[in-house]
Amino acid sequence: MVKLAYQYEVDVMSMLLLRMGFAFPFYLVISLFYQKKNKTKKTTKDWLWVLFFGFLGYYLASYFDFVGLTYIKASLERIILFIYPTIVLLLNKLFLKQKITKPQIVAIVLTYLGIVIAFWDEVHISGKDTYLGGFFILLSALTYAAYLVGSGWLIPKFGVVQFTAYAMIMSCACVFVHYSIINETDLFRFSWEVYILGFLIAVFATVVPSFFVSASIKMISSSNFAIVAGIGPISTIILAAIFLEEHLTLIQLFGALVVILGILFISLRKSGKA
Repeated sequence: MVKLAYQYEVDVMSMLLLRMGFAFPFYLVISLFYQKKNKTKKTTKDWLWVLFFGFLGYYLASYFDFVGLTYIKASLERIILFIYPTIVLLLNKLFLKQKITKPQIVAIVLTYLGIVIAFWDEVHISGKDTYLGGFFILLSALTYAAYLVGSGWLIPKFGVVQFTAYAMIMSCACVFVHYSIINETDLFRFSWEVYILGFLIAVFATVVPSFFVSASIKMISSSNFAIVAGIGPISTIILAAIFLEEHLTLIQLFGALVVILGILFISLRKSGKA
């Protein structure tokens, strides 16, 4: 949907503002409704960490992602972004002392290989701008991975709904401040399609999945979530082909297949079928 909006000549920050502007009322109402639900004692440090991870997760990660999408196609962006499981596992090991299992290592190696194959072929097709776009997507993966790790640590203290709502309110506030400082674009000059897409992104690609992500992390841990969520690149490839007429080369499709194999491997190992 972001790539569709870019076809109407909307800039990165305006699109990000529309996304967070439409999403903000949902998070505010939800946070107020659940304010008295969780009686767990929280320290000032806990609140500061929520603000910090909100800044990282859906402000910086979203900004880098939106910028990267101006240089590369959506299907390739989603494949590159899947580098974040590796970062999640490393951060969990470094800061939370979580062991990296052999199935996780195999899955990561497979997905990494698939990403390299897909990215390398695109450089020959689209030129050096692919490197710049890939760099921004890499930054998005790094900041999003940090958010996932922080989520796994803070969700038990705040609860799924409250943590998500508070972190996202912080992300929205950062976007509002960023836009007010640097952007000189008239927010009301775009065609109606841009606002419709902004609303759809806010609801179906921000509010709804943000709560699903937090709930999943609570159930299966951030490490396993990061790997299983790798189905995202595949769904994006299909949707980009249908709605954006993007097409991957045979080599890139092979890379995507390798990513799928990594996901299937970890899923089967977890269920005891392999």
